[in-house]
Amino acid sequence: MPDRLSELSRSVADRVAIVTGAGSGMGRATAHLFADEGANVVVADLGADRVQAVVDEITAVHGGERVLGRVCDVASADALRGLVDATVERFGGIDIVVNNAGVSLLNSFLAEDDDEFESNWATTLDINLTSHARLVRYAMPHLLDSDSARIVNIASTEALVTTAGLAAYAATKAGVVGLTKSMAVELGRRRITANCICPGPIDTAMTSEIPSEAKETYARRRVPLRRYGLPEEVAQMTLSLCLPAASFLTGAVIPVDGGMSIRHT
Repeated sequence: MPDRLSELSRSVADRVAIVTGAGSGMGRATAHLFADEGANVVVADLGADRVQAVVDEITAVHGGERVLGRVCDVASADALRGLVDATVERFGGIDIVVNNAGVSLLNSFLAEDDDEFESNWATTLDINLTSHARLVRYAMPHLLDSDSARIVNIASTEALVTTAGLAAYAATKAGVVGLTKSMAVELGRRRITANCICPGPIDTAMTSEIPSEAKETYARRRVPLRRYGLPEEVAQMTLSLCLPAASFLTGAVIPVDGGMSIRHT
């Protein structure tokens, strides 16, 4: 009889996961999914009300022992250090970092206001890219102690195909792809995996202002699955990348976009 394939675990039970931008959308779905799968989850977001709402939702289902809420401005190095410290104080370590927080600000080369361009550029860079590197750096001593350390960085299909007027957003999301590959190469020898998800058109707060008819038209024309995705559909991929069984997958860039980025016409 051949050996059974039973050595690699598909459980994140009792793992400790930090999820940034967890107050809504994909981050909220990710926090819920990890809690459903038995992980200890840190819900980090800039909005105190959003943080508390997600903590209350998870507590109502699983009790308060496995969830910690933390108001955190990811653009602040001190806030990120505090997030790591609070996580370790509560749960004793860190196994998983999900860099999900992000912002999309208008950033056109044709803009007449230089100050607005510079401000939006700097803010987008701090939140969408620099925060990812910082959080992983600050969590590193604890990730090194984990026997199944996982990093998932949430980029965007804007790293692959771009929209006019979002220069900083596209640049930072492409930067997240490069950052992830750098992490994967450097940290692989320490058995830490780093992977990147590029969500496409997803129904989130960031896309909520787009009229429904415009979304439907776009999906019919550009998305082979002919619809916008759900936040949970991105969260499910995030969970899969964080399983102990996903131990030989690192440096991957995975579009979750209904096939949008592969469609030519």
